[in-house]
Amino acid sequence: MLTKLLVATALAAGVADAPPAPPAEVVRTADGAVRGVAAADHRTFQGIPFAAPPVGELRWRSPQPVTPWPGVRETTTPSARCAQAAGGGTPSDDEDCLYLNVTTPNTPGRKPVLVWVHGGGNSYGAGADVDPTRLAVKGDVVVVTINYRLGVFSAFAHPDLAGGGAFGLEDQQAALRWVRRNATAFGGDPNRVTLFGESSGGFDVCGQLTSPGARKLFQRAIIQSGTCASSWPANGVIHTQPAGSPWLSLAESRSHGADLAARHGCADVECLRMLPAADLIPQGNSTIITGMAYGAEVLPTRPDLALAGGAFHRIPVIAGHTRDEGRLAAAFVPRPFTEETYRSLLAEAFGDRAPWVVAEYPSDAFGSPALAYAQVLTDRVWACRHVADHRAMARHTTVYGYEFADRTAPTGWFTFPPDLPPGAFHSSELPYLFDLVGFPGTLGPAQAALADQLIAYWSRFAATGDPNGGDLPRWQAFRGANAQSLAPGAIAQVDVAAEHNCTFWR
Repeated sequence: MLTKLLVATALAAGVADAPPAPPAEVVRTADGAVRGVAAADHRTFQGIPFAAPPVGELRWRSPQPVTPWPGVRETTTPSARCAQAAGGGTPSDDEDCLYLNVTTPNTPGRKPVLVWVHGGGNSYGAGADVDPTRLAVKGDVVVVTINYRLGVFSAFAHPDLAGGGAFGLEDQQAALRWVRRNATAFGGDPNRVTLFGESSGGFDVCGQLTSPGARKLFQRAIIQSGTCASSWPANGVIHTQPAGSPWLSLAESRSHGADLAARHGCADVECLRMLPAADLIPQGNSTIITGMAYGAEVLPTRPDLALAGGAFHRIPVIAGHTRDEGRLAAAFVPRPFTEETYRSLLAEAFGDRAPWVVAEYPSDAFGSPALAYAQVLTDRVWACRHVADHRAMARHTTVYGYEFADRTAPTGWFTFPPDLPPGAFHSSELPYLFDLVGFPGTLGPAQAALADQLIAYWSRFAATGDPNGGDLPRWQAFRGANAQSLAPGAIAQVDVAAEHNCTFWR
């Protein structure tokens, strides 16, 4: 008896002293078991299907349920990119792309969940372009990155179709429904889901705020450099591209669909469904912004009008832009960039109102014609559109406005001409939140400290709906013009409307 007692005591002590076993790399989802990759501080699952492949008869239909699978599915590598041209990197003609990736920290407790909607003009990109491990581990959050249909496979409508024009938004909603069903299995809290995205991903997040189908699928939203009120003049976002908006009327979208059918000699949608995906993708290095359609079930009302009328999901929101958004578009204007170039671009953008803009933004006040033009784009296309959205939302919910202001941010893949310092250009905040796959740049010590602060703000907001806490500089909710300026060692509130001349642009 004594021997048995000593053995039992020794075993109990061994169990108490042993470190806890790491979380299992196999997780059972509602559709079947998946095996990911386990590391010391996190687990990663890549290429989990959240909807049936939208191919054949399912092209240009709402996303359909996944067919459950037996056994254990290997989810250790990303899926194919959705069909896209080469404008944003690697081209693809694969329509079987409705998959998502999950990164979860190896810590106990139920975590907030952040669902990332990638940018790329709703025409290119993929969820796996970002590695969210740093955000997941330092923020103690589950991060889900998703694919969704792009370009003509997303924003297609036709007189033969009852709805259409926003299949990419429907895909995002299908991914959010997957998160609601499966978050618990990965250590996430399905009642604390934050939808966040940048550029066209920001447009989409704002659109989801106004979509009836997204109701209760997420409890907070973060909109980075993309608004419901967005619109741009000629060359305003992508040099050589016409004036536009993230949104098209259903009638416009159907007209484009009918034109596409005519170009391919098709009398109906069924004919178009029989064409190879490669035949429908723009050829060459095509960079465009694809507009989602409103006036149908997904977006009954144009999102900026819905927001202005208070017809949106009234949840807490973080939203903002970078200090020098327009410098990225201005960098692609052919050089030399002269005063004549500047005035010609303004005339193309603003027509008979161009002289007003020249008087308000004289090139000698900004250091060069290129810098003056970049400031026009920053203020007109980005910053003041965000202020308009902030004001509309703040009448009904809590909004935290920000401006990413690190003017020494790494430029990564972009080369800026000598007459145009990059500053805090469009998308420059991304490497502070994520490790970007293949990114040719690193953060310095002060920038790494700012990255930690951004992750803390974003993750605290995901947890509670309020970014404040700990030793973070206080972030005041939006009250008419204020925003949190985010720069290394210099986080403070600024009057963003005055800084970007929004009275003029109103």
